[in-house]
Amino acid sequence: MKAEEHRERLKHYGLKVTPQRIAVMEAVEMLHSHPNADEVSQFIRQNYPTIATGTVYKTLDTLVEKGLIRRVKTDRDIMRYDAILQSHHHLYCAVRERIEDYYDDELDSILNEYFKRKKIKDFDIEEIRLQIVGRFPDCDKEKHKNR
Repeated sequence: MKAEEHRERLKHYGLKVTPQRIAVMEAVEMLHSHPNADEVSQFIRQNYPTIATGTVYKTLDTLVEKGLIRRVKTDRDIMRYDAILQSHHHLYCAVRERIEDYYDDELDSILNEYFKRKKIKDFDIEEIRLQIVGRFPDCDKEKHKNR
């Protein structure tokens, strides 16, 4: 996504367009690895060395609050960020704290039908997101290397 598209999205969500907000949105989008706040901050500092870490944290919170990005929490309670807003799930490997996006229309359909039948009392489901925990083959190599 280009800077102009980020500007339009910020305006659409009622936010003031600032260089810091655009930089954070670009960083989360470009770092496909579901970065944490420190990784976003380090990435931004390559081009904008004067943006403070506190500003990055506040901006991330604002973007999450407005629905422009999402938080993804790991098993170690590390908050990560995701720029992809379309429905998807995550494959999570705790060995390397790696998160990959997982798209499966059939799974989405099964989950939606299941919960439609269940009719959970006093609860309206807005979205279903799974975090599937396992290991990628290269994560096993990393585990054995650290022994």
